[in-house]
Amino acid sequence: MKKLYVIACAALVLQACATPKVVEVSKVTDEKLSCEELLNEIEEAQHFEQKARDERKVTGKNVAAAVLFWPALLGTYANTEEAIKAAQERRERLKKIYEKKNC
Repeated sequence: MKKLYVIACAALVLQACATPKVVEVSKVTDEKLSCEELLNEIEEAQHFEQKARDERKVTGKNVAAAVLFWPALLGTYANTEEAIKAAQERRERLKKIYEKKNC
């Protein structure tokens, strides 16, 4: 029972350390966006990707995670991978819509 408690606590800590936001790849309103709005969304997706990549760098938080609870660093790394992939997929989707609309 104690092991189960420790695993549950570790999972919560890992989730709390996973900071980059994972964007939605597809939104219902994507097809209705204007050319300018599509460009803004593409730029925002690039921003989210860069922010996720920045989380992989050596930061005070990552160093503390490595020293105090190294699995938290693994959780952050896994989350950054998911966030980067989602941002890239979102950007590609928006580019296809942009081209489809002949913007």
